[in-house]
This record gives sequence, C-alpha cells and structure tokens, in this order.
Amino acid sequence: MEFGLGAWALFLVFVLGMLAVDLGIFHRRAHAVAYREAAVWSAVWVVLSLLFCGGLWLRAGPEIALQFLTGYLIEKTLAVDNIFVFVVIFGFFSVPLKYQHRVLFWGVLGALVMRGAFIGLGAYVLERWHWVMYVFGGVLVVSGLKLAVRGSEEESLERNPVLRWSRKLLPLTLEYRGHHFWVKEGGRWLATPLFVVLLVVEFSDLVFAIDSIPAIFAITQNAFIVFTSNVFAILGLRAMYFLLAGVVHRFVHLQYALALVLVFIGVKMLIADILHIPTGISLGIVALMLTGGVMSSLRASRPETMESGEEEGMGEETRVHPIG
Repeated sequence: MEFGLGAWALFLVFVLGMLAVDLGIFHRRAHAVAYREAAVWSAVWVVLSLLFCGGLWLRAGPEIALQFLTGYLIEKTLAVDNIFVFVVIFGFFSVPLKYQHRVLFWGVLGALVMRGAFIGLGAYVLERWHWVMYVFGGVLVVSGLKLAVRGSEEESLERNPVLRWSRKLLPLTLEYRGHHFWVKEGGRWLATPLFVVLLVVEFSDLVFAIDSIPAIFAITQNAFIVFTSNVFAILGLRAMYFLLAGVVHRFVHLQYALALVLVFIGVKMLIADILHIPTGISLGIVALMLTGGVMSSLRASRPETMESGEEEGMGEETRVHPIG
C-alpha cells in the first residue's frame, strides 16, 4: 500500500509537535532526568508506537502493521547498542547529567534528518536497481560478524575521526560552558566540549544507520513504514537511555543476539528471490533471538554470579577528558 503526501505531512507534524512539547515544556530547563521520568516517557513512546501500529492495522491491513512492528522491534533493540555507546561517550567526556538530555535531543533531531535522507535514497535506489538488495544483505552479514567480535568502545573513541578533526580544526574551550554548544569569548566564537560530544553522537548514529536502515528494508520496501518505524524507535531512545544507562552493563550477551539478528536479516535479503520468509515468521525469529539474548544476559550478570570487579561501570567516578 502506498501512503500519500497527506500521511507523510500528518506524521511529520506529529513528530515536530512532540519534539516541541519535549524541549519547550518538559525540558525547558536543563536537569538530570530521573528514573521515574524516564520510565514514564519510555512508556509513552511505546504506547504511541503501538497505537500507530493499530491504526496501520485498521487502515492498511495486518501485513503492513506487522511490517511496522517488526521494523520497530529491530530498531528498538538496535537502539540498546546505541545506549552502550552513549554511556561510553558521556563518560569519556565527563558530561554532567543535567546536560545529557540536551545533547541527545539535538542528536535525535539530527538523526531524524539523516535517516530520512538515507531512507529516501535507499527507497529510490532499490526501486530502480534490485541488485542493491544483495549489497544491503552483504553489509548486514558483515556488520553482524563485526559486532560479534567488537572490542572496547572507549578505545574506538580515541580513534574517532570526528573527535580528531574537532581537536585540530575547531576553536574550542577547554571546559563546559553550561548547556551551550557555542560561546563568544574574546571577540570570537568558540565551540564547547558539549558541541564536540554532539558531533560524536551524530557520527555514532550515522554508523548505526548504515546497519539499521538496510535491516528494515529487508522487512519492507515501503518507505513510509521504514521511516515511521525508525522515527518511533529514535524518539523513544532518549528516555530509554536514562532508563537503562545504569543497568546496561548487565546485558553482557545482547551484543551476540544483535549480531545474530543482523546476520539473519542479511541472509534473508540475500535469499529473498529464492525463499520468501513471511513477515510474521521473521518477527517471531527476531523476537526469539532478542529474548534469548536478554534472558541469558540477566542470568549471567546476576550479582551473585558476577565478580565484584565486573560491575565497573556506572558507579565509577568519571574523569575529565582533555579536548584540546
């Protein structure tokens, strides 16, 4: 089913309205997001996503709704991997808790623009050159294998090209200037470390988009469904970060479950012309893999089964990392 300009316009108005409410009302002043606030907002975004899915079911039928739900589940779970990275980035730069939401808000806004452009380009390319589907499938298989053997995120941050470029080319303050990304000092504009953090967050999402967007195109080539499933997952990402940041270190096996999901979806794309796997079966397989990864992680990371040093994590004092 094709969705017209009216559907796109209404959805974009909804997204912009929710972003305005978020920043203009609930987060007008910088503050540390409490667990309860994060839990409420996470629930709000999940409920809105399911209501949207129900609306698709009524208007476009069960197949379209299942495609949205499968894409949303994949994106939502891949977002947990984003959270791992955000925890490392914020710790690496010692970002105060009360400014983290501001970084994620503008990071999400940039991600929506980037992913919208990627999805539009992907839909255009796939409509004209079917063989690109095999390229996407190969990318997902390789990405899954790389994810399974991925090393330390902090080590990769030291080699991050955006961070190195920022240190060399941007006029920078050495310390934060409140919630500001840029300040005028001594007659010239200077970027603050918070702006560098935002750039690194945007670059991280760009890398994630290379995996996640082809993954949704494996489920459906309907650009509206690909876009809306991405958007709902991304809009709920900030709340999910503040909800899970303190316990994300317990998901010790989720990396391997996500790797399996990416490989499965990649293979699904590679064999699509030979064997069609129905959306409902794909949803069940993905859900089974992710549930297994979560349950295995929680068992392996129970306090009584972990070494005391393994819970490094979230309670350690963060250091101030030099920008200049």
